[in-house]
Amino acid sequence: MLRVVVLGAAAGGGVPQWNCGCEGCRAARASGHELQRTQASVAFSGDGAHWFLINASPDLRQQLNATPQLHPKAGALRHTPIAGVILTNGEVDAVAGLLSMREGSPFTIYAHEKVLAILKANSIFNVVNEKNVGRQPIGIREPFEPRLPDGARSGIEVLPFAVPGKSAWYLEGKAHPGGETGDGDTLGLKITDKSTGKSFYFLAACAEVTDALKAEIDGAALVFFDGTVWQDDEMIKAGLGHKTGKSMGHVAMSGGDGAIARLADLNIDRKIFLHINNSNPALLPGSIERKAAEQAGWQIPADGTEIVL
Repeated sequence: MLRVVVLGAAAGGGVPQWNCGCEGCRAARASGHELQRTQASVAFSGDGAHWFLINASPDLRQQLNATPQLHPKAGALRHTPIAGVILTNGEVDAVAGLLSMREGSPFTIYAHEKVLAILKANSIFNVVNEKNVGRQPIGIREPFEPRLPDGARSGIEVLPFAVPGKSAWYLEGKAHPGGETGDGDTLGLKITDKSTGKSFYFLAACAEVTDALKAEIDGAALVFFDGTVWQDDEMIKAGLGHKTGKSMGHVAMSGGDGAIARLADLNIDRKIFLHINNSNPALLPGSIERKAAEQAGWQIPADGTEIVL
């Protein structure tokens, strides 16, 4: 049985962002926890006892404390059910949470060599001591089975695949530690429980919905998909930034080339938007954008949402 928990559904900065007074952030502050979201990450498990994270957001400590499935077991002085972290990119909102996992519990970081190179180039990540926390390179279209801390098989198969995107924004204008050529900066994942054959897809960043990507995820039981912005230029129009969604490596929800339209003809049982920016009006339950997304069969999840496949 494959269990998935949404630890956080928001894009970088969460909702509300600490210094933002936009409509979404004001509503989130006024609503208490109802509209608030932490930064995007999910946890999954095949046995309910050992869990793997996809990305480690800056809000990880808060997310773990809010998720009973990820608490230390009763009576243990030091314990974590987390066996590994799989990184799909090197952005701050995907890797900064690793620094909250520096207390010595063993687990493994799985990432493409380009992302591992980013970690290696920044000495602050040395606090996550490699004597306890291994760093395992993963290859595009090379399935692997993440292991438990004692080396036992997890029963889960992970298939990484390349997704249209870009390298981390903080590397713009700088030499990439992992080299400037080739894919690997932005990955999608197919996660499969080998005992049941049940699987889901995770794509927290995607700059374009290509025909190849559509073919990849068609027929899926569950897809988590990039929902950063509703309109490509919404941050510019709102006065919140000077970049489009696509220039940041994210496809919009709406529009002819957006995720809703481009994925509408696929046979996907459950479609969930993730990595939703504070500027995105689809976050607001009463908005016409939320209604349009839901009418098209998409879900905007709350933090803590659990799905069993």
